[in-house]
Amino acid sequence: MGLLLRQLKKTYVGPDGSAVPVIDIAELYLADGEQAALIGASGCGKTTLLHLIAGILMPDGGSVLFGYDPANPAGDAVVDLTSLSESQRDEFRGRYIGYIFQTHHLLAGFTALENVLLGMTFTGRKHDRAWAAHLLSEVGLSDRLHYRPQKLSLGQQQRVAVARALANRPQLVLADEPTGALDAANAQQVLDLIRQLCTEVGTSLLLVSHDMEIARQLPKVLPLAQINRAAGGRR
Repeated sequence: MGLLLRQLKKTYVGPDGSAVPVIDIAELYLADGEQAALIGASGCGKTTLLHLIAGILMPDGGSVLFGYDPANPAGDAVVDLTSLSESQRDEFRGRYIGYIFQTHHLLAGFTALENVLLGMTFTGRKHDRAWAAHLLSEVGLSDRLHYRPQKLSLGQQQRVAVARALANRPQLVLADEPTGALDAANAQQVLDLIRQLCTEVGTSLLLVSHDMEIARQLPKVLPLAQINRAAGGRR
């Protein structure tokens, strides 16, 4: 599922009531199955951009086009997320987008397996326990299926979050500083797992980071400062 952002704009209202431009991107394209890192300093708008792509936020202008193919730009498969209602965006996100946060956001009252199964809740598909267990096995937690988050280390919790993001076999994974809260060894393991599972599922990956050591391991690096015409953005 190719992704094209076109003339995408987002502005917030500052403390003094003035308009503060945060995102102003003429064009950004991510090909089907492509893996890219979006880099930039804290406060430059990286998380805002991911929220726009995921349909969590609505832009003030422009398009977020999923299923875009440069060879067939007007194809029937193209969906402009900005043209959908809130409920339609929620359904689309549940079916086609996996989201990995910097901190795991696991539900404390549920086991690792149950947290992954929750990733399938909004897909319209039946819960697939075998697939959930497979994903947890792939991230090295086959012996922790029935452990609740408080019984897992921080690195293990983030691995569960990675598995959960892939639970619906999404066509795009958005990862927002997924290694930022981890030590170097765990950060590398989690990054490798994200890339491995995205390759296995055949999904595109857009990973946000401020760490060039992390970013340069992906095939494409996108400096937000170079593609975002907005100045003085905020996170």
